[in-house]
Amino acid sequence: MPGFRSVITPAELAGLLDASRPVVIDCRFDLMDPAAGRVAWQDSRVPGAVYADLDADLAGPVTPAAGRHPLPDPEVMAERFRAMGVSTARQAVVYDDSGGAIASRAWWLLRWLGHDLVAVLSGGFGAWQDGGFPLETGAPEEPACGDLQPATRADEVATTEELAATPAAPRSMRLVDVRDAARFRGEVEPIDPVAGHIPGATNLPFKAVLDDGGHFLSPPEIERLLYECLEGDLESPWTVMCGSGVTACHLAVAAEYAGLAAPRLYVGSFSEWIRDPERAVARGAR
Repeated sequence: MPGFRSVITPAELAGLLDASRPVVIDCRFDLMDPAAGRVAWQDSRVPGAVYADLDADLAGPVTPAAGRHPLPDPEVMAERFRAMGVSTARQAVVYDDSGGAIASRAWWLLRWLGHDLVAVLSGGFGAWQDGGFPLETGAPEEPACGDLQPATRADEVATTEELAATPAAPRSMRLVDVRDAARFRGEVEPIDPVAGHIPGATNLPFKAVLDDGGHFLSPPEIERLLYECLEGDLESPWTVMCGSGVTACHLAVAAEYAGLAAPRLYVGSFSEWIRDPERAVARGAR
């Protein structure tokens, strides 16, 4: 089925709005001000966009053993997406105002549920505005319910149990941490109570695959970055992680855009790993 399955430009989205009825999902969110994204969406948005809240819509309930943004139950998540208008044969487009960092989580969740017709808006809401494309203001309309039925891809998820099973697991899983380098090295930690990274992980900040305007780099440029990060092996399985399983999804989008094998996602990520103080934490570049 033709369509956009990784990244879409503002001009391409504008063409879709004129020619068809894609479901557009606004994922703007600020960890330090959780209400700000919804307020921004209510004020101004891509025409027809519905809103998805990272905490309330794109994550499950937090438990004492889980990370900050656990996977929701598949049936619950599918119902949320249906309420946003997502249907099996309908193109979905997700966007935010943070380089795709949050929107990529919605992209990954839809893919996890078996819906491949989803793309992240390159450059996000800022690029849409800068391009002079139309905006919608005022009270949003209630979307028509979609018909999405989940076909969950459980094999795309990596678990803490796998990583903790053997000290060599993170290295053998080729675990790539997409947090900023200073957080990975343990020099700063603005969110979680412990600083550092899982021993054996490597670091490729998700912002490395974006240009200065927050647009995705070209597929060859992304491929080169991943080639270096994965030590020349782009064929073997690999896994992405971050602080809570959100921005890690961004590197999965980038890999798909570059035509490479998609990684698994360690959903619990660092915030789940450190729930058990017995689990090792490393600091420094490796």
